[in-house]
Amino acid sequence: MSTLDSSIVNVALPTLMGKLNTTMVTIEWVVLIYLIAFTSLILSFGRLSDIVGRRRVLVFGHLLFTLSSLLCALSPDVGTLIFARALQGTGAAMIMSCSQALIVDAFPETERGRALGTIGTVVAAGLTSGPAIGGFILSHFEWWMIFAVNIPVGFTVAILASRILKGSEADTRRDEPFDLLGGVLIALACGTLFTGLTHAHAWGYTSARVLGLTAIGMALIALFVAHEKRVSHPVVDPELFHERIFRLPVLSAIALYTALFTMVFLMPFYLLFPMGYSEAQVGTVMMIPFALLFVVPPFSGALADRMGSRILCVCGMGILSLALGLLAWPDQVTSFPPIAFKLALAGFGVALFLPPNNTTIMSSVPPRRRGVASSVVGAARNLGMVTGVALAGAVFNHTYTALSGANGLSTYTPAMEAPFLTAFRYALFCGAATAALGSVLAWLRGPGTNGKVEAP
Repeated sequence: MSTLDSSIVNVALPTLMGKLNTTMVTIEWVVLIYLIAFTSLILSFGRLSDIVGRRRVLVFGHLLFTLSSLLCALSPDVGTLIFARALQGTGAAMIMSCSQALIVDAFPETERGRALGTIGTVVAAGLTSGPAIGGFILSHFEWWMIFAVNIPVGFTVAILASRILKGSEADTRRDEPFDLLGGVLIALACGTLFTGLTHAHAWGYTSARVLGLTAIGMALIALFVAHEKRVSHPVVDPELFHERIFRLPVLSAIALYTALFTMVFLMPFYLLFPMGYSEAQVGTVMMIPFALLFVVPPFSGALADRMGSRILCVCGMGILSLALGLLAWPDQVTSFPPIAFKLALAGFGVALFLPPNNTTIMSSVPPRRRGVASSVVGAARNLGMVTGVALAGAVFNHTYTALSGANGLSTYTPAMEAPFLTAFRYALFCGAATAALGSVLAWLRGPGTNGKVEAP
């Protein structure tokens, strides 16, 4: 539900703009506030789940997510809807902050890769099916149904989780204080940075607002790090990042999502303009890389249980780098089969990488820190996604504007194909280079076997 709701609303934005009588600048906050709330709070809820017990955070997260979905469905105006979406993003942060930790608690080390691979399939299902489900609902029902569908599922899961997990390791509580100041600092830092990054394309990558928000966000992160080093029970224990087998897989994950989303952001424009596809065709083609995430993760996770994560992660990241390089290579428009193959290759690389990498991160921390580790995985994913979009947009727009005589895509004509392809190529080469860097980081983590890390 949490990943589905990050994508299902996108297709409904034009409908919501008309029904709620608002502007495009305002309606985009229905999507952005969910992302910002999720990213700003996930680290704090991960730490809270280590203190009060993961069952409580999970159950209350589902209840908040469900009640806020009801508020979304009943919203009479766009202001109420944006507020409700902020609450919904908060509930999603509670759910996702401890979901991987619950899996690691439940499975022995020899089965964690396969279990986390299955979770990867669920995440892919939400991200991939969101636009299709949203389109179906809007075609047959009123707009508020895209939120109302969460209500029966959310309440059911909350009840089942409360009963099934009661008395389990997920109910473990620890007599430790919560670092409220640290939680506020990281929430403000993430919120500021993500607001700047998500608006960089519209406001201008070198605009005063974007540069100012970035500077404030970096200053808040510096304050957060300095504060965390001084407190006895920090939100995110700095000692975790002293361990190479935790630090490098987290950096690898950021690199992967950054590289992937250079492609996810720009490919629809490539398919729509130079290739001349319809919007429906674009949506179908863009499902190709994510379709691999339905099939491959359980197998790559099971392989990681047997042979460790290092080789699989290096290969997965290398395959993604190769796929992005192949997508960027031609200096002319190609036919559908080569494009489909390259997109599938990219999806295969991502699916090969994620379960082993997540298993390594979750297995490298003690049980009392698994909630924090789980939330770091979610934060790394969102940071990479937004960074990838910002990187692709900056490189593409700078190159295309320079080569096309300051024209934008809104005035695209076939005569602008050459500048478009050059800008597209440069941006995807940046994504390929980022993935290659991620492959190096994956190798530097050192060898591991069956979810356990061996000394290099």
